[in-house]
Amino acid sequence: MGPEQALEHADALYNLARYLTRQPADAEDLVQETYAHALPAWGRLSPGSNVKAWLFRILRNAFVSRYRREHPREGDEPYDTTEPSAAAVEPAFMGDRELSRLRGLVGADIEAALRSLSDDARTVVLLDAEGLTEGELADVLGCAVGTVKSRLSRARAELRVLLSDYATRVPR
Repeated sequence: MGPEQALEHADALYNLARYLTRQPADAEDLVQETYAHALPAWGRLSPGSNVKAWLFRILRNAFVSRYRREHPREGDEPYDTTEPSAAAVEPAFMGDRELSRLRGLVGADIEAALRSLSDDARTVVLLDAEGLTEGELADVLGCAVGTVKSRLSRARAELRVLLSDYATRVPR
């Protein structure tokens, strides 16, 4: 297990950083800062550790530290989430323009629904989408597993309500 394994997660780190910072250049800086912290500490990482979760935690902590430095009068609570990424959804049928257009419309609605969530809810949903376990999410977010479960449950319920129009249109 070498430091090159950390580079496998650069895209996922950038996606979260983009949501957190709302600016592509700031997201790139945050990912760079994450690697600047992670690589010197690589030797202290326990064998078998989840590198992805470890990197997400470093990124989140770097963001919180940066936010607190830049917004000292707004208290200790971090502004902890997101602006939608420009990641494109790859269409299942490359030649089907209508399907691609519909996916773009649905994607825009999903992005809008995510933006309407609270900061904590949006962050836990995005990290969950990266495939982390609830334990790993708790570690990344610095809270108890029960807190992760309740945040995730509330966020999913809110998304179901926000996207309920799609549920009524989808044939079963």
